[in-house]
Amino acid sequence: MSLGILASLQFTEAQVISSKKWADLFSYNNVLAMKEDNGKIIAATENGIFYYTISTGEITKLSKANGLHNIGITAFDYNPQTQTGLIGYENGSMDVITPQEIKYIVDIPIATGYNGSKKINHISITGDQAVISVGYGVSIFNLKKKEFGDSSFFITGGVYAASNEATIFGNKVYSVTDTGLKSHELNTTFPVYSTWTTEVPGVFKHIDSESELVFSSDTAAFMYNNGTPTPLPVNFGNIRDVVVTANNIVVTDNRIYTFGNNGVSLGAVSLGEDCNTAIMTGGKVLGGTILSGIKDESNHTYKPSGPYFNYAYKINLYDDNQMLVSSGARIANYNFPINNPKKPGFYYFNGAEWIYPSYFNNNSNQINVLDVIKSPIDNNEVLFSNYTTHNNGVYKMKYNATSKDFEFVKYYNLGATPFYRRPVGFATDPQNNIFISFGFNDGSPSIGIYDKAADDFIIKKIVLASDAIQTTFFYKDMLWTPLPKSNNFWVYDYKNATNLSDDTDILLTESNGLTTGTLSVAIDKSGDAWIGTYSGIKVLSNAATEIKASDPKLEPIVIEQNGIGEELFRNSQILKIEVDEGNHKWISVEDGGVYYMSPDAQQTIKHFTKENSPLPTNSVTDIKIDKKTGKVYFVTYSGIVTYQGDVADVTSNFGNVVVYPNPVVYSNFKGKVTIKGLAEKTNIRIVDAAGNVVHSAVARGGYYEWDLNNQKGIRVASGIYFVLMTNEDGSDKATAKIGVVN
Repeated sequence: MSLGILASLQFTEAQVISSKKWADLFSYNNVLAMKEDNGKIIAATENGIFYYTISTGEITKLSKANGLHNIGITAFDYNPQTQTGLIGYENGSMDVITPQEIKYIVDIPIATGYNGSKKINHISITGDQAVISVGYGVSIFNLKKKEFGDSSFFITGGVYAASNEATIFGNKVYSVTDTGLKSHELNTTFPVYSTWTTEVPGVFKHIDSESELVFSSDTAAFMYNNGTPTPLPVNFGNIRDVVVTANNIVVTDNRIYTFGNNGVSLGAVSLGEDCNTAIMTGGKVLGGTILSGIKDESNHTYKPSGPYFNYAYKINLYDDNQMLVSSGARIANYNFPINNPKKPGFYYFNGAEWIYPSYFNNNSNQINVLDVIKSPIDNNEVLFSNYTTHNNGVYKMKYNATSKDFEFVKYYNLGATPFYRRPVGFATDPQNNIFISFGFNDGSPSIGIYDKAADDFIIKKIVLASDAIQTTFFYKDMLWTPLPKSNNFWVYDYKNATNLSDDTDILLTESNGLTTGTLSVAIDKSGDAWIGTYSGIKVLSNAATEIKASDPKLEPIVIEQNGIGEELFRNSQILKIEVDEGNHKWISVEDGGVYYMSPDAQQTIKHFTKENSPLPTNSVTDIKIDKKTGKVYFVTYSGIVTYQGDVADVTSNFGNVVVYPNPVVYSNFKGKVTIKGLAEKTNIRIVDAAGNVVHSAVARGGYYEWDLNNQKGIRVASGIYFVLMTNEDGSDKATAKIGVVN
């Protein structure tokens, strides 16, 4: 690694990846760091920061959905004098936040010569300088210039030594490492590691400074004056943070200890739960908790609304804005459960607030919830699938609106023994039948069918060498089920749900056009089955009829690239396919983000990735669309974000026709004008004030985008334009006006 690794890198301009169409459903429970600015607390969490105004109780948030450029926050500091904040991320990137802008810094991630972790361990701001602690050591970042100086250095020779934390005090940088408290003057060449001084040998984890310099090991904290470490008068347990302000010192372990700047103890409080950090403001202690946001001494908590954790796998939407989110996951070709020590279970949004079942707190069972639904028999009950090697099965719980909690009702083990009959996902039909797909049933995929009379599940097994199974999908009195571990797709015509003697099993195999295992399925508005596989998409046209034909054929989607036909998403794993009200396809590709495509998938309308949008990761495990609003929910194991789509409640007649932006001022907006609320098929004519037709089109799917060009492809002049619209048979009409300012 060369000396001055960061000095030669240039500041990277921010990419604009957020818009008013995006929002987050992140958890803001786990507060990592806090700062105060004139009665406002700024708190950093895993996926965003939030602002809490003490006098009014107002809470606002900032995340990748509305300005930040990443998730996975690992460090944060803020200077109230300059109103500048600096966020450090897991991958080494940073966001500089000022009242005017948010700038993205990627110098550390793209730096060469060091192959270790580039995670930002700690940030400490002094004036316009911030000292950044990373795996290779520390660097100084100029907040005014927004660039690194010639200041990267190693703390020990020959071996990279991580700086756990560092701070500037006086004219020196002090860093705590696993080999001691180190110091170096600011006005010399940092990369010369041999010029660093070991002030105090030992293993030290935390450091901070303002009026005083304080550092700590896991069990002891010291004030450092003129080369002498003076211990604070407490025998600590496991110190999690040290915070120094102009007026006090706060040390957080299992309790929160406060001291004057002279080291005299002011007291200690316990907030009843673990805290990452704490500060003192107005003579009161505020703790940054792991599970409850900001908490005060009166047991009040402050945080934005959000689920308990960010882990999310699948979401189910219900009326009145209610949601159920499962948090489990699988690895190794969707085969083995992930062992998440936090056992997050599921989250429920009741339309007003997020509820987390106390059942999952300190539960000794294995927990890996892959799906959770409201029971169609009793909407106050939920069923969840626990996909584990032990304690696997279906669980029933009942919601108590008074206590805002869930009570355990019953466990259905599906006749399971350890490691077998692991349930995956639910489906229901209009007769309120409940189905659960599960794998590892003696080597065969199976369906559990709920028998209301017996209050238990009947097992339907298909003889097939394929342990794994995906969530089953109900359509036309049949269950459509992907099988990821074999080149098959199972369609189960159950007829009478509890009478297995009249059932029909149809297996799509290689002879029908499958070449790899299947992962997902959706039925579009034309009745075509879109089946996602390990290598692209296969389509069964007129699925409900063709599946019963003697030899149904699956066809790939072929698109033209440079005059050559090419199979769409060939060699890509298709995690999820969702169809909106305009028959457009939303397609999640493993490590490839989400594609928003035309109804026939011949045109990509938008392609969302973590690089160009607020998506937390490029592997989206679930997509759901609120048909009433057009809002699209993207679920990932790093959190949930939403996108306000343009297609909602599309029928043969017009809805509420909206044009935006309007007026269109070229200096402010250079994109296309969107017209939404259209009929399923809309004939459009756009005329100028004199009645001349400047543009005409046929729109399908409930919305249309006009590029402001006339029929000759030339941008129209400034003026007022009228949009005249009729539905397919002319029985419904609508008009709109668009103002254009060039």
